[in-house]
Amino acid sequence: MKIFKKFLQILFICGLLGCITLVALYLYVKPDIPSVAVLKDVKLQTPMQVFTRDGKLINQFGEKRRIPVKINDVPDPLLKAFLATEDNRFYEHYGIDPIGIVRSALVLISTGEKRQGASTITMQLARNFFLTREKAYIRKVKEIFIAIHIEQLLSKDEIFELYLNKIELGNRAFGIGAAAQVYYGKSLDELTLAQMAMIAGLPKAPSALNPIRNPERAKARRNVVLSRMLDEGYISTSEYTQATNAPITATFHGAEIELYAPYISEMARAELVAMYGTEQAYNSGIKVYTSVESTMQAAAQTALRDNLYAYDMRHGYRGPVAYLWQNDSEEAVAEQELVQFLKGVSTQADLHAGVVMSVEEQAITVLTKDSERLTIDWEGLKWARTYITQSRQSFAPKTAADILNPGAQIWYRFDADGLPLLAQIPDASSALVSIDPKDGRIKAIVGGYSFEQSQYNRAVQAKRQVGSNIKPFIYSAALEHGYSLATILNDAPINHWDKSQGVAWRPKNSPPKYVGPIRVRRALAQSKNVVSVRLIRGVGVDTTADHLLKFGFKDEDIPRNETLALGSASLTPLELARGMSAFANGGHLVEPYFISSIVTSEDEVLYQAQPLLACSNEQRRKNEVLAEFAELEKMLADESNTDTQLAIDPQIDGLESQQEQTMPSCAPRVISEQNAFLIADAMNSAIWGGGSWQHGTGWNGTGWRATNLKRRDISGKTGTTNNSVDTWFSGFNANVMTTIWVGFDNPGNPLGRTSYNNNLDRGQIFGAESGAKTSQPGWIDFMRVALEDQPYAAVEPPEGLESVRIDLKTGLLSHNNDHTSRFEYFIKGTAPTRYVEKKPPVLFETQTPGDKSQPTEDELF
Repeated sequence: MKIFKKFLQILFICGLLGCITLVALYLYVKPDIPSVAVLKDVKLQTPMQVFTRDGKLINQFGEKRRIPVKINDVPDPLLKAFLATEDNRFYEHYGIDPIGIVRSALVLISTGEKRQGASTITMQLARNFFLTREKAYIRKVKEIFIAIHIEQLLSKDEIFELYLNKIELGNRAFGIGAAAQVYYGKSLDELTLAQMAMIAGLPKAPSALNPIRNPERAKARRNVVLSRMLDEGYISTSEYTQATNAPITATFHGAEIELYAPYISEMARAELVAMYGTEQAYNSGIKVYTSVESTMQAAAQTALRDNLYAYDMRHGYRGPVAYLWQNDSEEAVAEQELVQFLKGVSTQADLHAGVVMSVEEQAITVLTKDSERLTIDWEGLKWARTYITQSRQSFAPKTAADILNPGAQIWYRFDADGLPLLAQIPDASSALVSIDPKDGRIKAIVGGYSFEQSQYNRAVQAKRQVGSNIKPFIYSAALEHGYSLATILNDAPINHWDKSQGVAWRPKNSPPKYVGPIRVRRALAQSKNVVSVRLIRGVGVDTTADHLLKFGFKDEDIPRNETLALGSASLTPLELARGMSAFANGGHLVEPYFISSIVTSEDEVLYQAQPLLACSNEQRRKNEVLAEFAELEKMLADESNTDTQLAIDPQIDGLESQQEQTMPSCAPRVISEQNAFLIADAMNSAIWGGGSWQHGTGWNGTGWRATNLKRRDISGKTGTTNNSVDTWFSGFNANVMTTIWVGFDNPGNPLGRTSYNNNLDRGQIFGAESGAKTSQPGWIDFMRVALEDQPYAAVEPPEGLESVRIDLKTGLLSHNNDHTSRFEYFIKGTAPTRYVEKKPPVLFETQTPGDKSQPTEDELF
């Protein structure tokens, strides 16, 4: 009896000491136990996702890839696989598994090593969220207390769901949703049993058991998972056999990108980091909806690349990347080695690497990285005359042997019809930006040929000389200072002696052709350089430069000398598109934007774009009235006449309510509505020309190639700098404004010229490169998609204009109703008042821009 009492005393003391120890341990680790608020508001580190305006994923950024899933959406076999492997008594215990702890302790006593952690799913969740993976006793104690705390606050399903979304599974995949995408490119419900078991086996050692890096070890672990599922009765014997015999099919898959648009997604990433900081931007699950439309963005990327390919092909083939063997001196490399070599060559945009295996009369056979043999016939080869210099190409090839030999490592691509073409990475660069002129929304933007090749975003970073794209702004200044579209100027060479330089400045037309007396409309449409110089002289250099600043250009980019008339100003494509939009929207300066909205992972709106709109005159007047009432309300609030205030307040409240619902904020007006319309209408002539071809007086504008779009509502302007270093085309209707630039990244490198290729059809482009030949074809390809199924949307004539019939030669009024005259728009009060005489006068008086009674001085040239 004494012995039994002693035993009870010792047992009591041990129990008491144990309780004291537990309390002491609890007090010690209590500061590390998360609060109730933290546990109930656990935030998964989810990457930032960037979407198009219509919801297509274009990129995601973050250190951890995660696709959160609800437990009800997880296939039952996958749940059973985790339970069988990690914690089969999960739904029975209270956060810790005593049996597992005893088993772990026995292993520690027998071996002296901590081989088994005895961690339940709840304990693993505690470690993953709040602790480290360090194998230390105090960490295990903390893990136990946190696990018990979690079990008190969350249901089993909530704990299991958090675990499945938090667990690290290798290749930067966190959670089962991301793992299914990374390893198999599938959603959870598309996985096979073998694939589910593979994922369930990864938590033990995500790197060592990775099926991509260590397929054999991963397969062994997968089969262990399947064996445990069989033992627990979760799967049948036949299912087990079939799954264990399944091959390893895991390969690396990127994010489920629906439209790869790296330049706009990088713009969004940089903006979000600036707004929220790196940690919150990358890991809080922010969703960024950009302003671009998926169809237009895809069309812009395709148009830009195809246009660069076309330029590059007409300048000749620069040869293969390398020769892996020489046909006459070396043996061909083994096909298996070639395939492995090709798999290591990264794809460039839509170009693929291949090796020429054989050369026939007018075809070649190419080995691809997929071990396939691809035949490129003569249609895909005949363009490839040899490149000599940027302005010289060799003879047109007659056989495939004139181009390549076996052993050549080449690039190839597929055309729109799926036919393979011999290709090369373009040397030239390009950028395209398209915006909505009504509010500045960027509809599409491409900063270069390949983001992988160069992250430099030329659409927003490259300031290049704009050439004749500056002329609409110069002509706008002229209309502000007394000129009209019917004013006659002299299209003749200029020879200006510069005393300070000791040289003569001789600006020339491009091409150097002159027609003498010419109307302002036609001079702009045909991009007459010397007429632009005469206009800038008539208006004044500083006055013209000040006018250009109204379009949002920076003073340091606008030279204050006569070279401004020829396009010496340097602008980015986005800056130019923004300024040009004023002609499309009635004279307003809109602010381009590329982020439409930002939302949290729970779809709570953090930011919503509120752009300034190009308001109609009616909208602007309503806003002005509202502003007046607001000022009146403020004034009445300071007065003591309550009765008067109460009598007026309902009117104000009604207007304010209307403002909140329908009144937009208006973009500033920088030029008159009439000025904007006249320039846009003259730019329409740059595409559609004028005169009468039947009577021999017809003429083309520099943008005539755009007539194949068969839309009368488009206006445009070409741009080419000296030696064709930079080429541009900008064009618009009331809904879309698009600018494209083509040139070399090295500003001094000219685009050159090409000779006629006898192997190609008669519609080919050749001769000196220019805005019309080099840039405009890409603009046309893009706008064909952008305007598809879009209704007619011309810039409508505003109030304050009048249309009168003028004589085409003199710009004076005309009684004739034939090919010698046309209706022309004038701002009211500026139309000519004198009719053309049947015979031109012999003597004349000099006409100033504001003098409507006399023909111009240049009328007689």
